[in-house]
Amino acid sequence: MNRRTFCRDMIAGGLALALPHRSRAAGDEAGPARVDTHAHVFTRALTLAGERRYAPDYDASIADYLAMLDRNGMTHGVLIQPSFLGTDNGYMVSGLRREPRRLRGIAVLAPEAEAGAMRDLAEAGVVGLRLNLIGRPDPAFATPVWRAHLARVRDLGWQIEVQAEARRLAGLLPPLIEAGVPVVVDHFGRIDPALGLADPGLAALLGFGPGGRVWVKLSGAYRNGGGEAGGQTALEAAGRLRAAFGAERLLWGSDWPHTQFETTASPAGALHDLDAWVPDAAERRIVLGRTPLQLFRFDR
Repeated sequence: MNRRTFCRDMIAGGLALALPHRSRAAGDEAGPARVDTHAHVFTRALTLAGERRYAPDYDASIADYLAMLDRNGMTHGVLIQPSFLGTDNGYMVSGLRREPRRLRGIAVLAPEAEAGAMRDLAEAGVVGLRLNLIGRPDPAFATPVWRAHLARVRDLGWQIEVQAEARRLAGLLPPLIEAGVPVVVDHFGRIDPALGLADPGLAALLGFGPGGRVWVKLSGAYRNGGGEAGGQTALEAAGRLRAAFGAERLLWGSDWPHTQFETTASPAGALHDLDAWVPDAAERRIVLGRTPLQLFRFDR
């Protein structure tokens, strides 16, 4: 079986047995909310960005994602614009319009984006912007174009999500915090696999805990180093993050469909890991429900 066939079967497999997807409002009678705060949707028919580090050879459709949520007991989901689609957020937005009560989105935009276009995205269910800075330079936040962009983000009540190596966070986060926007750090802060818990970037990230303006996603642990050592790093890092940020500013994401890790990761596995990362059931309800419902504005 080749890789494309494996990924197609992994994503589509079992759909016939899945419950029909259901639109859920926050806190309705069906039970407590459980929010997946990090996933991507795309198809091979979409035009890829000219500058990209990766190109998928399979589809991860909106319908596939909704079915995955149902299979794993997730009531809501947050779609993150994948870097290989650039600033064309159209496919993600089509999903938000299809399920306006169940889905929210994090878009990718150039800092020159016009206020009207951003308001249109907000109307569709976008609640923030992503800065995927892996392989890219730090943005020039002090320039007029970035200052104006961040002011528009703040005025919309949006958040900024940052994916960057942990060693860069000490320089990246303060300008965003000063701009008055909530900041979400992806994937445990992208700890250096070679350094593990000794990565000074992790210590810097923990230092933002008391400020109350930064949230961290417990997601994509395999992006911080694979195998048993990577799993232990995630487990111990989760404990330090809980101590620094509290459950109230931690989030969980499936990272579906686990781009570049499709054959080794799964949403069910990520949920199982969360039990170890956040062993207290009451805290897990905060991480999965109360915090993301508010931060991603499912209550509006």
